[in-house]
Amino acid sequence: MVARYDVFLCFREPDTGHTFTGNLYAALRQARIRTFTDAGELKGGDHIGLTILQALEASRISIVVLSENFASSRWCLDELFKILNCMKTENQAVLPIFYDVDPSDVRKLRGSFGTAMAHHEASFRKEDSEKVEKWKWALTEVANVSGWCFRRGNWYT
Repeated sequence: MVARYDVFLCFREPDTGHTFTGNLYAALRQARIRTFTDAGELKGGDHIGLTILQALEASRISIVVLSENFASSRWCLDELFKILNCMKTENQAVLPIFYDVDPSDVRKLRGSFGTAMAHHEASFRKEDSEKVEKWKWALTEVANVSGWCFRRGNWYT
């Protein structure tokens, strides 16, 4: 059985794991907020996919850090889709942080988000195209949730 978490962090490790998200995780833990991140909570022998999805479902809040290469990760997109399903069905709070990306680029699939989705479409066969459509929906939905933007040391809403 997976423990209940206050916060589930969804992020692209190479983009922000050792900088912004790493610092956010440390601050949440210091404030005694029970936070799950796959980089910090997995134990030896855990089934990675199942453990992460159970932790996501057992969390009260998901913080999604959308960064330049977020959409290039199939795993991040699968997590995002699951997070938005939990938001709709379980009333889980979702807090997006747009880390050096414009929310309208996420919403309209422009820039690196459009490039990543085009790559996914090209690499999936037709029978898998439904998965790409779910990811597009998830990116559009999360960009429509009120969140925070962080660009080169500045916060804005």
